[in-house]
Amino acid sequence: MEQDSSSFQTSQLGRLISRTAPPPKKRRRLESLSPTRLIVSSFLVVIVTGALLLMLPFATRNGITPVQAFFTATSATCVTGLVVLDTYQGFTLFGQTVVICLIQIGGLSLVTLASFFTLALRRRVGFRSMKLASESIGTSNVAEARGLLLVVMKLAAFFEGLGFLLLLPVFVPEYGAEGIFISIFLSISAFCNAGFDILGRTQSYVSLMGYASDWYVQGIIMFLIVAGGLGFLVWHDLGQWRKTHHLSIHTKVVLFCTILLIVGGTVGFAFLEWNNPATLGGMTAGDKIVNSMFQSISARTAGFNTIDLASMSSITKCMLCVLMFIGAAPGGTGGGIKVTTFSVILVTVASVVTGREDAQIFRRRIDKKTVYQALSIAMLSLGVVIFVTLVVFFNCGEVISPLDCLYEVVSAFGTVGCSVGVTGQMHPLALIITMITMFIGRVGPVSLAISLASQRREQGKFDILPEGKISVG
Repeated sequence: MEQDSSSFQTSQLGRLISRTAPPPKKRRRLESLSPTRLIVSSFLVVIVTGALLLMLPFATRNGITPVQAFFTATSATCVTGLVVLDTYQGFTLFGQTVVICLIQIGGLSLVTLASFFTLALRRRVGFRSMKLASESIGTSNVAEARGLLLVVMKLAAFFEGLGFLLLLPVFVPEYGAEGIFISIFLSISAFCNAGFDILGRTQSYVSLMGYASDWYVQGIIMFLIVAGGLGFLVWHDLGQWRKTHHLSIHTKVVLFCTILLIVGGTVGFAFLEWNNPATLGGMTAGDKIVNSMFQSISARTAGFNTIDLASMSSITKCMLCVLMFIGAAPGGTGGGIKVTTFSVILVTVASVVTGREDAQIFRRRIDKKTVYQALSIAMLSLGVVIFVTLVVFFNCGEVISPLDCLYEVVSAFGTVGCSVGVTGQMHPLALIITMITMFIGRVGPVSLAISLASQRREQGKFDILPEGKISVG
């Protein structure tokens, strides 16, 4: 990672977090941090700030414990959606506003927002700051970072604004003026793939189960989930297509895998749950297909549900674990190991089986560095999931089955938020372990490993692509 830069460039994030400039020693310490470590640290700052705000007396209706506050702040900032308190029944309007702000900051990342507002104020942004911004939006091209920052903010504003306008006709007639805030909340939550909702007026943890027969609402939420999950790099590439008539390998892989996983997940879910009276069994054929598609899309990092997930069959839970582990695309608001990482591993295995020396995708050779990173991400992620599942089951095994433990842990790691009711039964230690898992899943296992490394890398001696980004040789 690039290590040398001016103190002005590296202090931008610090000035946005604190009203006063840090003392010289702290400023020099901030300058010595790598961009990856700064990004990881920014998430920690947001989580701690959010937890403290949620612990204020007027943020909750009936009080909250420190563990619950930190869990909620972590889940919102990491755009996961797992909750220990129903967002509507547990939090006041102030608390709900804090939650949605954490979701927005976590979905776009504090670094992205800080860099954008620095540009918007027309202040000088140097190379190190742009390097930091490029990593936060998932590109290794520092030269493109300035333009991509503007694209990220414009896309987020467009999709969230569009979702808000489309949801208004549904929720305003039903909830009156309160429907405006509900529409804003759901639009941001869906685009950021967070899975939080404030619909628990009559029943806690209800999510979108009251709209299982409403194709319009489900369609809007699915659209927003996919829009956020595709990644800003893909949208930027699609926006340039009319000029270039060319799509990058990264974009082609993301689009192909996204369509494949949506269709495959829809067919698999419908096949496995078609006659289950507790999920799809009592619906019409059309509702069964739409709800199957909704759960297929939501399981890949969003966390909304229109059916009772706890009533799914064991094999369906296993299938959704695979979708949650794969996740969305890099550079977006979703989690998981990323569809690109999954694709690289598949084509690498195929190249070994067929005897080819290099892994190829769309007739292009995949850079070996990308292959190594994909394998590292997959193995580290799998190790985290297995370890945390064992810890959670050991801590809560008397009330939770092994499969449900695995499901909840994969949901936390993939920053999905789909729950089978396990989170509410966890002991404090298991909640803390789950918090750490959500954090690892959001910042990425490789990024976290780099940020924790004690050895300082010399300039040019250590570089790594944004997690999941494809590079071809």
